[in-house]
Amino acid sequence: MSVEQRHRLILRQVRDRGSARVADLAEALGVSAVTLRRDVEHLAAQGLLTRVHGGVTLPAEALAPRAGGLTIGMLVPTAHYYYPAVIKGAQEQAARAGARLVLGISRYEDAEDRAQVRQLVKGGADGLLLTPSRQPDGSHVEWLAGLSVPAVLVERRAEPAGPAATLDAVASDHAHGAYLAVRHLAELGHRGLALVAFPSPTTPGIRAGLLAGASALGLDTPAEIVIDRDRTDELVAGVLRLVRERGVTGLIVHNDEDALTLVRHLVAAGVDIPGEVSLVAYDDEVAAFCSPSLTAVAPPKEEVGRCAVDLLIARLSAGAAPVGRHVALLPELRRRESSASPSL
Repeated sequence: MSVEQRHRLILRQVRDRGSARVADLAEALGVSAVTLRRDVEHLAAQGLLTRVHGGVTLPAEALAPRAGGLTIGMLVPTAHYYYPAVIKGAQEQAARAGARLVLGISRYEDAEDRAQVRQLVKGGADGLLLTPSRQPDGSHVEWLAGLSVPAVLVERRAEPAGPAATLDAVASDHAHGAYLAVRHLAELGHRGLALVAFPSPTTPGIRAGLLAGASALGLDTPAEIVIDRDRTDELVAGVLRLVRERGVTGLIVHNDEDALTLVRHLVAAGVDIPGEVSLVAYDDEVAAFCSPSLTAVAPPKEEVGRCAVDLLIARLSAGAAPVGRHVALLPELRRRESSASPSL
């Protein structure tokens, strides 16, 4: 490890913790206490650290303007659906703070998540915005614990007993978004609902909101069909059975692209939307461009990106370890042509 690399790691450790003991830093970096003290003296002489008894802190004047000159690494699973808006919000907020945003794309591959993060950190990222390819579980424990820079979880749940529980996190409240869809359909007079969803990290939240909403509003227990994109004929046949044999008059479909495909097949099969069945899409990426245009739940994607940058800069700028924050942002429902009162 070069002297420059060691100095950079020392500064990152102190930024993350707010302050640090010399002995702890020496152990973390695998160097002697003598070497570490020499590094500290050099960094203190440059005004980058303040020496205190037995340790170091960031100088007070370095805390307020900390955002300027930061490099923020951002990991996303794709830049083609949903995440462009999140990236846009993060980029705009980083620019306002004078920080640079560097992007890594993992293509929904766990190994690539880790490779991209290594590259971002190696390239000088002071902190990370992390959207792993899937919801963090036991396989993420070692990886997340080994991050050498502060990180904020983005559009993933920081579950109480999960490996990301102590990370700052910001995500759309998808359960609330699904509840908005249920309430909208219930207010129109629908009682028989179904969820048609492709498995994704978002789906469990949508399912939870759907079930809670149906129960709270006194609706029948919703049916569910899991989308298999290799078996479109079976999907369409299953939805037709729900509509024409089981009395389902309201569909919530995740995601937009699957909703567009389903609408095309249902219309071809003679289903009138919204006359025979109303449909609410989830994500609102392309829902407005369908015919009929689709009522949709729109997560606040750009605001998620902006909020994630704010959380990360706050942690990097804090003179002492700040209280962790798990932020949930509420989606909104956008009504269009695909939802109406059920035909009697």
